[in-house]
Amino acid sequence: MGPDVTGAPIIFKTAVRRQDGAEGVQEEHMSGLQGRIALVTGASQGIGRACALALAADGATVALAARNEAKLAEVQADIEAAGGTAAVFALDVANEASIKTGAKAVLERFGKVEILVNNAGITRDGLVLRMKRADWDDVLATNLTGAFLLTQALLAAMLKNRWGRIINISSVVGRTGQAGQMNYAATKAGLIGMTRSLAREVASRGVTVNAVAPGYVETPMTAVLNEAQTAAMMATIPLGRAGTDVDIAHAVTYLASEGAGYVTGHVLDVNGGMFMGG
Repeated sequence: MGPDVTGAPIIFKTAVRRQDGAEGVQEEHMSGLQGRIALVTGASQGIGRACALALAADGATVALAARNEAKLAEVQADIEAAGGTAAVFALDVANEASIKTGAKAVLERFGKVEILVNNAGITRDGLVLRMKRADWDDVLATNLTGAFLLTQALLAAMLKNRWGRIINISSVVGRTGQAGQMNYAATKAGLIGMTRSLAREVASRGVTVNAVAPGYVETPMTAVLNEAQTAAMMATIPLGRAGTDVDIAHAVTYLASEGAGYVTGHVLDVNGGMFMGG
């Protein structure tokens, strides 16, 4: 259980037995993300924007990363208007040099990144026999290799501080597959493998690594679907509605919180019941 929407501390009261055998109550205070530094990629729109707003509302200082600085500036303005703190960093996760430059700039500005949300992603859909090599390479470079390189660039500070949260935005299609999206599904399945492998590597240093796998969420990325595609997708959702970017942001803020400190290597499915596998 994390902080409430007001950001006020929550007090947990737990029954304990003292050394003298008497029973008592121990209070544990859990606050939000006040003082934490978060970086969100693809923060200019959709799920990334919602995650940035939610993390900032919970008290984190948010580094907003994407290619479109003008859109990032709008997100920064929204965060600051609500009393939060954010800064804009131009970063192209498909470009290794840009990742290194951007990561360095964030570390120079804030000294560390404690919460990393690898959200940036693209699609280049097509049936496999028609898929161009460039469509395969571009999607892998952005969705998977970029997440790897940025994580690698920021991980040392988390390990040194013995606290960190890495949250990779996967997808239901990384669990189920999807015709016409072999490249995209491969990257989202790859993020799940990366999540679980890295979680094993860094757990002893207090760093958790988890993934969130959204289902059908109304974002600019899904706005390109036609009515028939949308209707077919909706028919697979037991809850009977599309997800929102805020639904995903709630999951991300939970995994970033102190309350999720014992959760690592997990894939949190946020899909309205589209996929209920293990």
